[in-house]
Amino acid sequence: MSPRGAHSFTLAGARLLALPTGALLWPEARTLVVSDLHLGKSERMARRGGALTPPYETLDTITRLQADLDRADPRTVICLGDSFDDREAADALGEPEARALDHAMRGRNWIWVEGNHDPGSLPLGGLHAADVTMPPLTLRHIAEPGATGEVSGHYHPKATLPMPGGAVTRPCFLLDEDRLVLPAYGTYTGGLDTASAPLRSLMRPGSIAILTGRSAVPMPMPRMRRSA
Repeated sequence: MSPRGAHSFTLAGARLLALPTGALLWPEARTLVVSDLHLGKSERMARRGGALTPPYETLDTITRLQADLDRADPRTVICLGDSFDDREAADALGEPEARALDHAMRGRNWIWVEGNHDPGSLPLGGLHAADVTMPPLTLRHIAEPGATGEVSGHYHPKATLPMPGGAVTRPCFLLDEDRLVLPAYGTYTGGLDTASAPLRSLMRPGSIAILTGRSAVPMPMPRMRRSA
């Protein structure tokens, strides 16, 4: 039985589930995939003289991830890069956050894929990899031109849906016949509109956006910016 509110689809023959939270579940492989957690973003911003934001996003992100783990009970978890906002943020993880992350990782095959914010190995348990090949899929942080059966993150895609009296913008998955791009999972992450040039050029015509929220809702990928 699919988790409540999930959207089922296939990529390269693999049956996958886009969860309303922005996580990806591969039931046959007992694998949960998340991207762009950006743990420690508030700490990094304060350290570099940026805006001072409430420093609770790391624990909130891990708590939401734990809820997905409790529901899906995966054997393997793959974090598709930019799991931390920078390398120093990984070292500065507070005790409550470290305990919560350790609890989430316990008893699972945990793989940290390298991102542009967190290159190299992390000072944590689990395995580190530049990318992961699990036929028929390849999982990496940044999409590569010409790839097929590819699952990636990096772009933090978001889609704007016209509504009576205004519009709603939500993080979203992007899917075409070759690839899937995951939304950012982190609490303090922004997003790149699907009408932006990088996403329009990356995704094939006929791509769909799967909006996150109470349910994962598929729709044609918006390619035109909404006029004011």
